[in-house]
Amino acid sequence: MKNYSVILRELTVEIYEVTSTLFRIMIPAIIVIKLLKIMGGIELLSIALEPVMTWVGLPESMGIVWATTLLTNIYTGMFVFFSQSAEAQLTVAKVTVLSGMMLMAHGLPVEARIAQKAGIRLSVTLIIRIGGALIYGWLLNYLYTSGDFLQETNQLLWQPEITIAPTLGLWALEQLQSLLAVFLIICALLSTLKILKLVGIEKFINYLLSPLLKLLKIGKEASTITLIGITLGLSFGGGLLIKEAKAGHVSKQDIFSSMGLLALCHSIIEDTLLVMLLGAHISGALWLRIAFALIAISLLTRWVANRTESFKTRFLFT
Repeated sequence: MKNYSVILRELTVEIYEVTSTLFRIMIPAIIVIKLLKIMGGIELLSIALEPVMTWVGLPESMGIVWATTLLTNIYTGMFVFFSQSAEAQLTVAKVTVLSGMMLMAHGLPVEARIAQKAGIRLSVTLIIRIGGALIYGWLLNYLYTSGDFLQETNQLLWQPEITIAPTLGLWALEQLQSLLAVFLIICALLSTLKILKLVGIEKFINYLLSPLLKLLKIGKEASTITLIGITLGLSFGGGLLIKEAKAGHVSKQDIFSSMGLLALCHSIIEDTLLVMLLGAHISGALWLRIAFALIAISLLTRWVANRTESFKTRFLFT
């Protein structure tokens, strides 16, 4: 067994590699997003999304909510929702449809770039996330409308006070605090993974997950990291996958399967609780979302497995 100094040295190197990789992706994306907001890019995207909102049974005014969420994150999308929902007269079903789409497609400038760095082409990630969100939104709307489910008027569980946007200095401070939180979480995650490997618990987790991983065609090398992404978020799961991919520990097929699953279903605890504050029903925010992701990725991975290596290299993998 390795001595403690070697383990600590390895852990320090891993933390540096994962953190530096994520920060090189996140920092430029954060700056670009800020510039887009200043120049009105979000408003332009919301106008383009208005017809799409009608297709999934939502008012056109919800386009600005999803546009904000696509380019930033669920938190920002929530605040825009609070400012728009009073006039929209939404039912619980419509809020759940919108929330399902927000859960699957948000923070794309950062998260899609992380998936690209892990080995999946940017276009493929955008198709899976945006296309998956639209299909899921349509299915939820069809289910709730045809069955006359959740048609009561939505009641907000929480109404925040809408504040004036912070100055550029305060915004920069907020971003630094967020990056520090990311660093601390990465330290905790990698330390926990190291301990799990040393005491053999990681093998036990792989054993428990083996039936599901077989269905999704995800190898055991990516199982623990996939579980982290599902529970904590794509940024963390993807960051760890980037490290393993660079080391040659995870195959491209496993990376594709894992990132595909995380694209549709990640951070199932925090994000689910957030949209439930909007009034979303847990059926569409969690259970149907998990079922949709598992079915979609099991079909997608089987289709990819039957493609030629040249096709995968040209169209799917970076």
